[in-house]
Amino acid sequence: MNTVEQFAGQVVSDIAATFSGVMSNIGHKLGLYKGMAGAGAITSEMLAEKTNTHERYIREWLNNQVAGGYVFFDQEANTYILPDEHVPVLVDENSPVFLLPALDVASSLWLDEEKVTDVFRTGKGIAWSEHHHRLFCGSEALFRPGYKANLTSNWIQALEGMDQKLLEGAKVADFGCGHGASTIVMAQQYPNSMFYGVDSHAESIKIAKQRASEEGLKSNIFFTTSEIKKYDEVGFDLICFMDCLHDMGDPVGAAKQAKNALKKDGSILLVEPAASDSVNENINPVSRLYYAASTAVCTPCSLSQEVGLALGAQAGEKRLSEVMKEAGFKSIQRVAETPFNIVLEAK
Repeated sequence: MNTVEQFAGQVVSDIAATFSGVMSNIGHKLGLYKGMAGAGAITSEMLAEKTNTHERYIREWLNNQVAGGYVFFDQEANTYILPDEHVPVLVDENSPVFLLPALDVASSLWLDEEKVTDVFRTGKGIAWSEHHHRLFCGSEALFRPGYKANLTSNWIQALEGMDQKLLEGAKVADFGCGHGASTIVMAQQYPNSMFYGVDSHAESIKIAKQRASEEGLKSNIFFTTSEIKKYDEVGFDLICFMDCLHDMGDPVGAAKQAKNALKKDGSILLVEPAASDSVNENINPVSRLYYAASTAVCTPCSLSQEVGLALGAQAGEKRLSEVMKEAGFKSIQRVAETPFNIVLEAK
């Protein structure tokens, strides 16, 4: 096979994955994966009956899933099985590797394709609020399991003395909180502390308040719509930037505001997409995903705002540290990481 044919095969695989992403999202939303989880060998008729769907569509869907390696097929028995090892990725919404919400994020990129194409020509930005709502819901659902799995049990634990402060009663801000997933995780774990979620997107704050109410949180969690640089509450023991600093037009200004709002012995918890410091070190599937999201969402979000530094989702530890040092922080260190995130502490 020559080089052209090899590359054509690669592109066919990518296109097949794009088509099949729609199928996977349908499988998630109709409960098809959930219907197969733990069920062992199952026929298309059995799955259709179990999920109240039409067998002919289910059969075609299953065959797509087999071709992609998501589902296995026994030709002799004419049955399908979802391996147990695939359940955390496709079914368990609390798993840190539950990835299907990323497909809603991907769908928002398609739906906003004309806007993204236009800013390529003009150099202008796209405000977060101007994107399709699937971006907001998909991002919340994608990030929430990782926060549940890591935020209080790993990342906060990595900040010296912080866990004890929060257990006893501290004051915490979650800047760029979105739908409040991270704020809620912390408020549940540390009922003696006070948590303040801040975001410039009013609709996200509205949903964050709703989510907190659904979880029965009332006395130790507050959400506010505000530009970070204009937020004037002070006296925080901990300020978090969860997957958001790179989206900000003026991340240096936001970090300066955070520094001014911290107590002298306080810390910044900075969680950002996993990235190394050079393009050559970011040639991998995770970075490929993040560069695409950065092109369509993160970079235009920053460029839509004052300053428009446009760090991008793959800024890397070195560049992020430079931003925090410019804001006046003396100590910046990596304290944790996952396959999807790097976690820095600034003091």
